[in-house]
Amino acid sequence: MQRREFLKAAAVSAASYSRIFGATERITIGLIGAGRRGIYNWDRFLQQPDVAPGAVCDIYPPHLDAGLTKAGGQAKGYKDFRKLLEQKDLDAVIVATPDHWHALPTIEACQAGKDVYVEKPLALTVREGQIMVKAARKYNRVVQVGSQQRSAAHYARAVEIIREGKLGKVCHIGVSCIRNSMPGFGKFAGSTKPTELDWDKWLGPAPYKPYNRLRSFYHFRWFWDYSGGQTTNFGAHDLDIVRWAMDVKGPISVAGFGGRFAVNDGGETPDVQEIIYKFPDFVVNWSVREMNGMNKNGFDFHGTNANLTISRSGFRVTAEKWEQGERPAVEELSEPGKDQTLDHVRNFLDCVKSRKRPNADVEEGHLTAVTCHLGNIATLLERSLRWDSEREQVIGDTEANQWLSRRYREPWKLPDEI
Repeated sequence: MQRREFLKAAAVSAASYSRIFGATERITIGLIGAGRRGIYNWDRFLQQPDVAPGAVCDIYPPHLDAGLTKAGGQAKGYKDFRKLLEQKDLDAVIVATPDHWHALPTIEACQAGKDVYVEKPLALTVREGQIMVKAARKYNRVVQVGSQQRSAAHYARAVEIIREGKLGKVCHIGVSCIRNSMPGFGKFAGSTKPTELDWDKWLGPAPYKPYNRLRSFYHFRWFWDYSGGQTTNFGAHDLDIVRWAMDVKGPISVAGFGGRFAVNDGGETPDVQEIIYKFPDFVVNWSVREMNGMNKNGFDFHGTNANLTISRSGFRVTAEKWEQGERPAVEELSEPGKDQTLDHVRNFLDCVKSRKRPNADVEEGHLTAVTCHLGNIATLLERSLRWDSEREQVIGDTEANQWLSRRYREPWKLPDEI
């Protein structure tokens, strides 16, 4: 390597590392996206004794004001995340924007030498996730995905039980998201845009669509331009635990079925959806139902010796009865859950100081998001897909592979390479 090239590489490497924190030294945090989830996360971060609020960014002034108020006058306000990232004293940022806005702030934060806590799903597309992982690695950033179940003690204990083989061989896992959203959230045709909202910036890299109240804020989740419905909402949490417990990167094939059959509003994503994931020696069924039943999220690991049922409230192991032969000796047990976000935030902050990989590292978030996206792509195309986890390509299906990335609306651009 020539001396000039060596010095340039050394400068990039030096700029990519955080300063060394003392055990009690405060970490200055910025918030990008101060809506419903952003304020929730902001509150949990500000409860930590070693966090100092440094900045808040949101394009909607009421949200920006709420974030600044919670910071007690100690944070600067911005309407452009790029300006926030120029603030030199920020050590890390929270990215709690709608899903279609996760990639660019995360990538640019890594380039600016800041660690990132980014909400799940990590990315809107497989390609975005790939670039985000590369950015985190190139600039040596700690990037924690907001999959807080990864930091919950009862989920960790359940994973341990499964990996130790106490359920026997797990061959089927059932995961579900059930709630009653009837009759829907409204269509809001011709709804008037709030005068304070910069709709063009809210859309950002997504295709231009006229303002509709249902498309903005929380309900963006029901539109393909910005999210992936309940599969990238709650599925991103529970399918993440499946991958963790079973120690797998991704499925080998996927089939999906569903549609917006019952909920009568302007949304696009399925209110009924069934996705079947085939792994080398087990099958996962992800089930969405938004038109009937009481709210229920959770899943069941079915083993040859026992079953494990788990949700955020805790888990329970029950023995299975064999029709032939002696009943397996299984310890039936249960364990309660507790708030997981505080522990997840704490894990991120500890890793900012130690430079260790966090519980929900960016690569794990990427692999889980890929699993979710594949289920939605199979549903939209109405056919089964075969997946190559190493190359991250659908095997023999050009049309399906086109869904792994999306064209950005100008002037926004996803880097081709990092």
